Amino acid sequence: MNILIALIPMFAWGSIGLVSGKIGGSANQQTLGMTIGALIFSLGIYFVVQPAITAQMILIGILSGLFWSVGQNQQFHGMKYLGVSVGLPVSTGMQLIVNTIAGAVFFHEWQGSRDYLLGFLALGLLVLGAYLTARQDDESTVKTTNSMLDFNKGFRALIASTVGYGAYTIIINAFGLDPMGIILPQSIGMLIGASFFAFKKIKVDRYVWFNMSCGLLWGLGNICMLLTMRQIGLAISFSLSQMGIIISTLGGIFILGESKTKKEMRYVIFGCLLVIVGGILLGYMKA
Repeated sequence: MNILIALIPMFAWGSIGLVSGKIGGSANQQTLGMTIGALIFSLGIYFVVQPAITAQMILIGILSGLFWSVGQNQQFHGMKYLGVSVGLPVSTGMQLIVNTIAGAVFFHEWQGSRDYLLGFLALGLLVLGAYLTARQDDESTVKTTNSMLDFNKGFRALIASTVGYGAYTIIINAFGLDPMGIILPQSIGMLIGASFFAFKKIKVDRYVWFNMSCGLLWGLGNICMLLTMRQIGLAISFSLSQMGIIISTLGGIFILGESKTKKEMRYVIFGCLLVIVGGILLGYMKA
């Protein structure tokens, strides 16, 4: 059952890039709209569940939310420069490395040589799959649409995104706080961070309001990941959540119209298969 819940973020988070890409708006507008939606979701959870919220939850929640806002804002910037079907897989691969190693090494979630062997094999499959889904056909003379606008700027943005996202998940896992209680302070921190990026930089219009739907998707994925993180650990729960690159990559191609050559499509298909195998292997580890 925990594995099934851990797979919900795959669908919820994997759809965010597609929904925000379809809605449009600047990266700052997308981040602000998304955090407003996440706040609405967390308020709904709070009034339904009515969890106890301690001072520690408020502090840790706001701090993790601030780091998340850095991660999400820079990921949106990265996708603007690289495209959804390239930027998100690259971002996913970088996050997988950071969070999986943190869970295995710092939090001692893997015990014995078997866990390390299977865990790093699964991680390798996931990262290689992410790389292949983002790989471009350098030999092609065909100019694909929605090609990368600036790889260097996009890659720098994704490095900053990885730092923000890594701190967001690691901080929460380190303190082991109640997921139901922490999401409201966390969403407040997210909104504060997003407002900082948006301050005097954006126009609050329909792009902001429509991107609130991304916040609802994120909230659903976040609470499911936080719940399963306590049961199966950061390394596995986060890795399973990042299998959403299958949805974002194929959706970027077929929904957002990010064209690929035949060779690139073979890379994408093979990469998605590797991600699936890596996810199955992680599930087998906890079976």
